[in-house]
Amino acid sequence: MPTLHALANPARFVALARPATPVLLWAGIVLLAIGCWAGLTQTPPDYLQGESVRILYIHVPSAWLGMGGWSGLAISSIAFLVWRHPLADVAARAIAMPGAVFAAVCLVTGSIWGRPTWGTWWQWDGRLTSMLLLFFVYCGYMALARADAERGGDGRIPALYGIAGTVLLPIIRYSVVWWNTLHQGPSIGLTRSSIAGSILWPLGFTMAGFTLLFAAIVLMRMRATLARLKAEARLRRMARP
Repeated sequence: MPTLHALANPARFVALARPATPVLLWAGIVLLAIGCWAGLTQTPPDYLQGESVRILYIHVPSAWLGMGGWSGLAISSIAFLVWRHPLADVAARAIAMPGAVFAAVCLVTGSIWGRPTWGTWWQWDGRLTSMLLLFFVYCGYMALARADAERGGDGRIPALYGIAGTVLLPIIRYSVVWWNTLHQGPSIGLTRSSIAGSILWPLGFTMAGFTLLFAAIVLMRMRATLARLKAEARLRRMARP
């Protein structure tokens, strides 16, 4: 099995990522389709939330990937600073855009769910506000990474920013525990769940499907970046006298 250092070789990574990408993509689409079909047609309305509970099949995976995406970005940033592997920096930058998109989807679907449930589109609730901050932190990272690339930086500043941004993750996770918020408390744990089984299993499918799609998108973005860097290096060699 290839070691992490072997996978850090761009050519070897591309050779593995090329066949893995369509597998992840289509597996994600199939799982997502099953989860959405079951969630829309096979589960009853919630006795309190009614039909609006079906938004959770998009909202919960989006929240998970918004936070999980930043965790992956931070881990890649740490790997870049410790081992100085350029591929880790490429991974962090590839994660940022889909992570920001899922954070935005989480906010939008949360607002749609909140209108019939709370009677308002938005509330400066601890969970909502901290998730909004995470979206802005994503945007800040992308702007910083682009500026660093344009000035020919070494990538350390975006990496440090990516690590510092992890302070938001426990705030988002435990905001419903630390403060009195409108947002419901934790519904899924390692040992128990307060969500009905009829709702939980389609949610598992949509979470798995979105996660595989997220991984496929990250691999596609990494491959595109590596191809661009390779082409730029070739042009620089051709331009030499």
